Amino acid sequence: MDEEAIRSRYIELFGAVPDNWPLRRDLARQAGRENALSAIETLREVLIHGNPLDRKVQQMVHFGMLLARGEAAAAELHARAALAAGATVVELHGVLETAAIVAGMPAFSLGVQAVTRALAIPAQSLDTEENQGLTG
Repeated sequence: MDEEAIRSRYIELFGAVPDNWPLRRDLARQAGRENALSAIETLREVLIHGNPLDRKVQQMVHFGMLLARGEAAAAELHARAALAAGATVVELHGVLETAAIVAGMPAFSLGVQAVTRALAIPAQSLDTEENQGLTG
C-alpha cells in the first residue's frame, strides 16, 4: 500500500492519522524495513477494513479490549472511532459495563474518562498539537 492510501484509511477510521504513523514510517525508512511496515499495513487493511464485523461493532470491540488492557490513549481513539461509526453513548456504556466484569472498576473508570473525552473532542481536532499523543 502506498502512503497516501494508508493515510486515507486512517482518516476514514479515526478522522485523523495517528501521531505514531509518521514515527513508524520514519523508523522503518531508517532501518531499511519499509517492506515490513508495508506488510503490517496490509495486515491491518485485511483485518480491519476487510473484517466481517461492521465498523461500529469492530470499534466497540477494540475499545473494550483496550480498556481491559488499560490502554487509555488507544481506548479513547477507538471510542471516538466507534462514535464516528454510529455507536451511541448507551452502547459505549454497555462496553464499560462489560469491561467492569472482565477487568474490574479500573477498566470501567478508564472507559468513563475515554468516552467523556471522545464526546468532547471532535475527531477533526486530533491532528492538532494540543492533542499530541492522544492518537496513540
